[in-house]
Amino acid sequence: MLGDKVVQSEAIRRHITTYLVTPFRLIMRNRAGFVGFTILLLLVVMTLMGPILRPVDIISKPAEYRFLPPSWEHPLGTDNLGRDTLSHIVNGGAVVLTVAFLAGFFTVLLAAVMGMLAGFKGGIVDSAIMFVADVILTIPQFPLLTVLASMRALRFTDPTPLSLLLAVLSWPALSRAIRSQVLSFKERDFVEAAKALDLGTRRIIFSEIMPNMMSYIAVSFIFALTGAVYAQVGLIILGFVPFEASNWGVMINRAWSFGTLYYKNSIYHVLSPIAMIAILQTASIMFSRSLEGIFNPRLREKG
Repeated sequence: MLGDKVVQSEAIRRHITTYLVTPFRLIMRNRAGFVGFTILLLLVVMTLMGPILRPVDIISKPAEYRFLPPSWEHPLGTDNLGRDTLSHIVNGGAVVLTVAFLAGFFTVLLAAVMGMLAGFKGGIVDSAIMFVADVILTIPQFPLLTVLASMRALRFTDPTPLSLLLAVLSWPALSRAIRSQVLSFKERDFVEAAKALDLGTRRIIFSEIMPNMMSYIAVSFIFALTGAVYAQVGLIILGFVPFEASNWGVMINRAWSFGTLYYKNSIYHVLSPIAMIAILQTASIMFSRSLEGIFNPRLREKG
């Protein structure tokens, strides 16, 4: 009985080391990646705790409170209605981050499944998937997004439909790259051995081929995430996606629509959401450096 408990505790310790301690050490090994990871973590904490610590300011103030410079009461100043800019920054990141992460996840999932299936199966399956990918690639993505987003039947009041639409339009390029890598892995000895043992298509793809491509897939997720940020903020700025007013993209849209850009005292209000988007993008790219080290055994050994 005591021996079983010792074995269980050792197994738990081994799992914690494998899935938590070791990845964190690999993240810390790359300075740029660790800084990016820290910033992303702070942004996530801000979106979770921000609304509790600093509720969004929606009450319009008298004229003398408009475009106030930064102070202890308003660290990022106020907007054209005298509302606290920091409260909108803190509360406006939730939708941006949600759409970015969901779109990145769905894009990578679609691209990985389609690309691996096309590369491994070949023949008519490969031709059909690549034909669909080529058709989507020929369509200008952002103009199509603006058309779809402006349709009354597709009013994106929830982040998930927009994330799925971004993923459907973004997976083909990544899928082609993954297919090319699968074609090279397909001829390797370990894949031939798996075929000889008749392990099945699903097991060969997800257990034998995918682990060798996780470094590329993880980094591709980051680039899909950053692309989703640009796409959704662009749609919000143009007024095609009706999210709440505290969203970073909506803040830029309001600054443009109400002529806030032309007031010299509005610089803190205008630059705050732009700076947050830039920080999110930069931190994501920096974090990708650590992801390469986590999933690429060669880089891990060099470190």
